[in-house]
Amino acid sequence: MRSLLLAAADDDTLEQINQPWAAHDTQVLVVTAIGIAVVVLLITLLKMHGFLALTLGSLFVAVGSGIPLGDVAGVFESGVGEVLGSVGVLVVLGAMLGKLLADSGGADEIVDKIFRGGTGSLPWRMALIAFLIGIPMFFEVGLVLLIPVIMLAVRRSGLPAMLLAMPALAGLSVLHGFVPPHPGPLAAIGNLGADVGITMALGLLISVPTVILAGPVWGRFAARLVPIGAQGGGGGIVAEDGGDGSGEPGTVKTRRPTFTLTLVTILSPVILMLVRAGIEVWSAPSAWFYPFVMFVGEPLVALLIAVLLAMITFGTSVGFSPSALTSKMTDSLKPIASATMIVGAGGGFKAVLVDGGTGIAIGKAAVALSLSVLLLGWLIAALVRIATGSATVAIVTASGIVAPLAGGLSPTHLALVVLAIGAGSLILSHVNDAGFWLVKEYFGMTVGQTLKTWTVMETLIAVLGLAFTGLLWLVV
Repeated sequence: MRSLLLAAADDDTLEQINQPWAAHDTQVLVVTAIGIAVVVLLITLLKMHGFLALTLGSLFVAVGSGIPLGDVAGVFESGVGEVLGSVGVLVVLGAMLGKLLADSGGADEIVDKIFRGGTGSLPWRMALIAFLIGIPMFFEVGLVLLIPVIMLAVRRSGLPAMLLAMPALAGLSVLHGFVPPHPGPLAAIGNLGADVGITMALGLLISVPTVILAGPVWGRFAARLVPIGAQGGGGGIVAEDGGDGSGEPGTVKTRRPTFTLTLVTILSPVILMLVRAGIEVWSAPSAWFYPFVMFVGEPLVALLIAVLLAMITFGTSVGFSPSALTSKMTDSLKPIASATMIVGAGGGFKAVLVDGGTGIAIGKAAVALSLSVLLLGWLIAALVRIATGSATVAIVTASGIVAPLAGGLSPTHLALVVLAIGAGSLILSHVNDAGFWLVKEYFGMTVGQTLKTWTVMETLIAVLGLAFTGLLWLVV
């Protein structure tokens, strides 16, 4: 079966959405609601491991949605493989880079610079760093790069973890949903025929107040709701002993990497992906350098290059032996094994929701409401996001549905529709979203704590994004 991500923009999907409401549509929505509840109850009440709970919930939804029994396992496995083949690889590379960053003292260098302005404005500086990194970088990549910095800043400052985590997460998440070259906004731009430059400019304009309100401002409330410190999470990515590696032969570092060298190493994948995005937009595919830039700018390749660079800048140049580097990178994988498999199971859950027809049912319900194109795009994206857990699926689906209604809009209003759809695609992240499990596992929170912090933050971003796009719609 094809996933909705591949079929959303084609005529067959649009034709299905325009069909009358059927009993199967009601069935899949009810089954989806029950399946999500089952996952939450298994984890919270029975304390079942997230991977098992998501697997059981996925199988229940697949059977209840009418997927043939012979296809159920295959659909789930394909969803797991799709996520582990992308997000999982990035998490592994990011964990290696994060371990070297922490143990070499590179994270200390960054935190030293951040702390020069005192702790009062620290949440704002975390938001700024995440905002800059998030422009070209996928959410998952930015998260695994920032985790060691966040955790070390929490330990050094003594501030609540959520006070610093929420600004960083908000910066990454907002850019992921609003601004090209992220895949969701680019897909919506293509479906609607919007202008990349206008969309990027308006997206950045809307992103600033959204990050402020959903990041540093919301972080103060989140820190009170979930008052955990550094011991609440991190998955062991940041070394507890300050990263000096003492006590093991060949692992004692003789110096720390400079701030400039640390910044170059950490930003190297950002720069590569940003260059790739620029070349993709402004250069012809026939240019001699185009294939090479496309290759090195792929997130996987860019992050791999950063890890290889870090083996020098955070490894041999500070005194670690090659065998010590191998040991450290092996150790970096132990804490993320559980989290990675949970994220994979979340991808399997998403696959059965999509292939079972939940997205089609959501699309039918939204179109029947006959709302304005801006609100309709946001609502469809929000409903598909809640049902499937994928921001990209939500954006592609919503933009494909509203495209026929947006033909006569100006370039500015088309860009605002793209942004409204991007905002809706971030709402109410929960147990069927890989990002939910990444945040939960990295910060060592319970499902309830993650819902009260991360999920609320994502919903704030979605609502604020709609409000700001609606405001601009009225004045431009």
